Amino acid sequence: MDAITYVPPHKGLVLDQITKRFGSVVAVDRVSLSVDLYEFLAVIGPTGCGKTTLLRLIAGLEKLDDGHIYILGECVDDKKPVQRGIRMVFQDYALWPHMQVFNRDFYSNLSFSMKIRRTLPVNIQEKVHTIASRLGIGKHLFPRKPDELSAGQKQMVGIGRAMTIKPKILLLDEPLSNVDPQHRLSLRKELKDYHNRMGTISIYVSHNLPEAFSLADRVAIMKDGKIVQVDVPSKIRERPANAFVKGFLQCFEL
Repeated sequence: MDAITYVPPHKGLVLDQITKRFGSVVAVDRVSLSVDLYEFLAVIGPTGCGKTTLLRLIAGLEKLDDGHIYILGECVDDKKPVQRGIRMVFQDYALWPHMQVFNRDFYSNLSFSMKIRRTLPVNIQEKVHTIASRLGIGKHLFPRKPDELSAGQKQMVGIGRAMTIKPKILLLDEPLSNVDPQHRLSLRKELKDYHNRMGTISIYVSHNLPEAFSLADRVAIMKDGKIVQVDVPSKIRERPANAFVKGFLQCFEL
């Protein structure tokens, strides 16, 4: 299909009829969506509905079979992930296994992105310690490598790593799934505060509908690779688009 000739930059992210197939399976099916600058969007739906594949297409980690993606008005279909200005928190952490959480030479999970960008050492120190404090990453964890961390600790380091560099778009794939309930509420607040401080676009994938409703400006609900409703949480509660959305809400007693 032909690319859109003009997308206004205030539409921070535009998905234009994007499709991704894996063999005979259509994981993302002609999805169109527009996300404004500074917006926090949650994408929810059952397992296998295409949420994670949607994020990976935006990040450039999967190749489109059809359609186009625009970031700040620019078509990025042919741009590599590193050229898109995106940071992503993966559900499976994706930490560098050979690196410590943080160390003095900055060759570590929390600081490496800043090191390769030649950030001043004093600024790296300040940034890492601020993020670690906000996320509850104790200094006693700094010398550890990922295989010495619990699942929840790995998740917090993954979130912290994404926060070290301001992105155009922050993608969060089930970022709190392995965090214990004691820290989950405080981390949820920190993610929202970070979004507001950075003035970025955040897209948050989750199975947890109440969590998504509490965080997001708008919520997109997916089923079988399609977005079946996207709106502010209050309107989705009041006017579910179809029986599937209504049933999905009822599962969470919303």
